[in-house]
Amino acid sequence: MSTPDREDAELFAQLRSLWRDVDPMPASLIDRMIAAVAAEGLSEEYALLTLVEQPLGAVRGDADALTLQFSDGTTSILLHVTGTANGRHRIDGWVDTAAAEIELRQGDRIRTTSPSETGRFAFDDVPDGFTSVRLTTTVGGEARVLATPQFEL
Repeated sequence: MSTPDREDAELFAQLRSLWRDVDPMPASLIDRMIAAVAAEGLSEEYALLTLVEQPLGAVRGDADALTLQFSDGTTSILLHVTGTANGRHRIDGWVDTAAAEIELRQGDRIRTTSPSETGRFAFDDVPDGFTSVRLTTTVGGEARVLATPQFEL
């Protein structure tokens, strides 16, 4: 006596066999799928912190200035961080694409600005803490976001 589960399993086995004969899987499909899944988040991963002048640990230290560069392969942000007399920081930035808005995020605090026509922007009086920058652009009517990894001031 057969059970419904066993009948289903036999039916699915016959369907697999039929499709294997009628429309076999391309030999390279598995490799292409693995490559596609692996490449899915590359543009976000490429935006990882690239230090231009100093090693990562020197963000907090005796250095007078720090230059950071972030990129996702199509858009780049350059940040120049300097200390101020009151112990806080000034962040001067440049972006190489037309940006609608630049956000400076520190925890729950979000400050926004718009870059000039030349791509320049600045944030004054920035306190110590974990910081990230988020850039919103519009390319071909589609909004794109480049968010930097957090860095510590």
